[in-house]
Amino acid sequence: MMARAATVLVIGASAAAREQAIAALLAIPPTVVSADADAAGVGKDTSQAFDAVILEGMGVAATPLETGPGLQVVRIAPGCLCCDGNLVLRVTLNRLLRQRPGRLFLGLASSEHLDQLRSWLAAPPYDQLLALNPTVHA
Repeated sequence: MMARAATVLVIGASAAAREQAIAALLAIPPTVVSADADAAGVGKDTSQAFDAVILEGMGVAATPLETGPGLQVVRIAPGCLCCDGNLVLRVTLNRLLRQRPGRLFLGLASSEHLDQLRSWLAAPPYDQLLALNPTVHA
């Protein structure tokens, strides 16, 4: 069975706050954790893995998150990822998961449908691919 990507949803009112929170989580060295581990210890044995970030909306001018060695950052259009943006999120997520990231962070502008989104990510086929950790509020 493939290792599941440790996944954290990061909610915040501003793009800058979300990106700073994700950057702080990325600074924590990955470790082997169980699916129900807390966000402070998000990680996996990453001998071959990279970190992936999906950000909703436009970035900030001085973003701490740039695609580079060990990190892939993808931005998708703002909007409810549970409703209007569901297809875009699925396509983006599927593309990233084919590359098998060790950790995955989703920066979301709104917590309006957070429970529905978490439920969707915990259902097949994503239940076998993602280890959902507690949501972080930036």
